[in-house]
Amino acid sequence: MYDVEKVRADFPILGRTVGQWPLSYLDSANTSQKPRQVVDAMAEFYLQHNANVARAMHQLGAEATEAFEGARAKIGAFVGAASAEEIVFTKNASEALNLAANTLASRLGPGDEVVISVMEHHSNIVPWQLVCERTGATLRWFDITDDGRLDLEKAERERLINERTKVVSLTWVSNVLGTRNSIPGIAASAHAVGAVMVVDASQGVPHVPTEVSLLGADLVAFTGHKMVGPTGIGVLWGRYGLLAELPPFLGGGEMIEVVEMTHSTYAAPPHRFEAGTPPIAQAVGLGAAVDYLQGLGMDNIAAHDDELTAYALGKLTTIDGLRILGPTDTVDRGSAISFNLSGVHPHDVMQVLDSRGVAIRGGHHCARPLHKRLGEQSSTRASSYLYTTLAEIDALADALVFTRNYFAPKL
Repeated sequence: MYDVEKVRADFPILGRTVGQWPLSYLDSANTSQKPRQVVDAMAEFYLQHNANVARAMHQLGAEATEAFEGARAKIGAFVGAASAEEIVFTKNASEALNLAANTLASRLGPGDEVVISVMEHHSNIVPWQLVCERTGATLRWFDITDDGRLDLEKAERERLINERTKVVSLTWVSNVLGTRNSIPGIAASAHAVGAVMVVDASQGVPHVPTEVSLLGADLVAFTGHKMVGPTGIGVLWGRYGLLAELPPFLGGGEMIEVVEMTHSTYAAPPHRFEAGTPPIAQAVGLGAAVDYLQGLGMDNIAAHDDELTAYALGKLTTIDGLRILGPTDTVDRGSAISFNLSGVHPHDVMQVLDSRGVAIRGGHHCARPLHKRLGEQSSTRASSYLYTTLAEIDALADALVFTRNYFAPKL
């Protein structure tokens, strides 16, 4: 039995108040809160084992290296990697996607095509724009249907994925619409024409059991801070054979094999892509976060997410003047719900809700092209996670009704 109150006891920040109101934290798609266990693991590393990895041969250096590489192994097992060597540490998912784009650029030239979608986070748009500008490749994208899902029929009519396609890079779960895309089928289409499949799994890995092999992807990016881990660390998983073929992304210490003044040779993956001192304590913290998630059970977390999402959609769809962006049912859907209140700017909604203790996000959520496609300047987003309660969803709904009545009492 999933005991959300027991879970919440691990997160001291959830006991805070905002003015006279208890905090209802509904911004987990932005960043999750951190349990004591993660903070304690990082504190213990800094206070008892702190040293640089790989370079220092003393006892502390050996302990730091063991903790760092141990975290790599934990994270690899968590997503079903074939080996720990398929896990590359970055500073966030944005850097992981930039790593993917800049190394795959070595395979691109004029006439080649890269395919993304209009629902992508900017981190999965801008790197590909830059790479296409540099290489002469063409950027193309999936459109969406009116209910916020990839328009696969239109893509098929337009032969979006074709013999010129070299890379397909898509989000697994939209950070705005909540849409969960069917990655395996698209990956199969990409592989059929010899393209590499890249997946932004930042909103997927924290919420559902993940087996990268079942996704059908070649490279998968995700981030620590959305999965009860620390900021400052992200992950790029890659098929080892592909990683071994890709050139370095950044140059410096640790990513080299031999350095001469005239040339250098490079280390094998994953260290080839980890120049300089890595985020050691952050990796330890992410390893502790994985332990925490596995202790709760990812199946239990996914079921809790589904219950909350269904409940929230049921509450929000009854509010007059509120329009949800994206799917209004729980089929193939994540827990992020974006919406607009008629006649009220999302920033005003966000501020009024904050005055009542409800923490949400207002803006375009780093997905401006998607909002433009939907005919919206911006939106308000509520996003739950493993510590969210039904009472917090009720607080959200009550605060939205209050906000609507304050700004537009005739609705």
